[in-house]
Amino acid sequence: MRISGEGRCFLLLQGPHGPFFNRLGRMLRQTGAQVWRVGFNQGDAAFWRDKAHYLPFTDTPENWPDRFRAILASHQVTDIVLYGDVRPIHAQAIDIAKAAGVTIHVFEEGYLRPYWITYERNGSNGNSALMDMSIRSMRRALRKSELELPDPPAHWGDMRHHIFYGALYHFCVLALNQRYRHFRPHRALGVAQEFALYLKRLWAMPLTSLQRRIASWRIRNGGFPYHLVLLQLEHDSSFQAHSPFSTITEFLELVFEGFAKGAPRHHHLVIKAHPMEDGRAPLWASITALIQAHGLKGRVHFVRGGKLAALLNHARSAVTVNSTAAQQVLWRGMPLKIFGRAVYDKPEFVSDQDIEAFFAHPARPDARAYRDYRRFLLETSQVPGGYYSLRGRRQLMRHVVDLMLVPDDPYTALMRGDATPRQQVRKAK
Repeated sequence: MRISGEGRCFLLLQGPHGPFFNRLGRMLRQTGAQVWRVGFNQGDAAFWRDKAHYLPFTDTPENWPDRFRAILASHQVTDIVLYGDVRPIHAQAIDIAKAAGVTIHVFEEGYLRPYWITYERNGSNGNSALMDMSIRSMRRALRKSELELPDPPAHWGDMRHHIFYGALYHFCVLALNQRYRHFRPHRALGVAQEFALYLKRLWAMPLTSLQRRIASWRIRNGGFPYHLVLLQLEHDSSFQAHSPFSTITEFLELVFEGFAKGAPRHHHLVIKAHPMEDGRAPLWASITALIQAHGLKGRVHFVRGGKLAALLNHARSAVTVNSTAAQQVLWRGMPLKIFGRAVYDKPEFVSDQDIEAFFAHPARPDARAYRDYRRFLLETSQVPGGYYSLRGRRQLMRHVVDLMLVPDDPYTALMRGDATPRQQVRKAK
């Protein structure tokens, strides 16, 4: 059957910072589909070039559900497209779209990041269809697959682009948002604070890099066994919506207590900050207080972002809430303990020990089961490419529009046996 967008109307809501949604809309129009974009602030408007098909929402958030229903009806929308499914405007839109029989396309950062993005239908992370899938069902679906597993890339090529577009987006909202006076950010910080943090990160990158190199050198040359704690952004939607914690400090308190009670006394704890950590959470102050409270002076190390591979190569185990970085832990066959809802939370390879017992003697995962799980993701929801760099977007656009136009979501298509083989990652020189 010919893949076509004829007879379909795509409504794009908020996307990743930068030009990706504009590029996506342009290609969807080439398929014969109608494409509209709802903008909630000047940052959304700045990156959308087709002003004739731009719908500004300048009303109060309380009136968004009624406006969204009206747009669905007046434009005969068949599909909605959004980035992240838990921010209030998206969660409300998803509920309304499901009731109306509208197809829901959800983009997210890659479950196997850094060199893949995630594309799913109806929900992502804790709302993903993966949450209810067993390893057994994935193995059945893979019986006809001949996909060769690519090596996981060890770098995040989009980092500087991500920070740049984030700063530009927040500048537009801060300085040019007069038309959208009712706009409210989905995060706790105001737009001015967000913008200031982006600028601070750009300015502080050389110093942060130096601190990271010094800490990493001490860990590599320390000659001690260590366990790795993978932190997330405290304001991240996956942490806030799919974990039992409201702050990173709450998570760290539990980890420090378990380590102090369970880990051998010659073992160390390495705290790895998220690469996009911007200082809004008092990480170092919390870590310093916990070191003193639990008598762990000299046994705790803090690494400010950076690459994960080198730290993982010598770690004994890893602990996180529900970070996607845990996929790299499992890829290496390392013991993993998590505390939140995650798409990789499968009994075959995630420990169910309490935290004290885990640090004392961590249970190893079923590496073969994880390889099958990872292979299933690469055949379905993980699309090679990225949102922020030009090279990443070009690679992404080779695949993602076809995935959006076919009737079945990627998981159903593979289970039915008619999924299209996916071009896999090849590092560009």
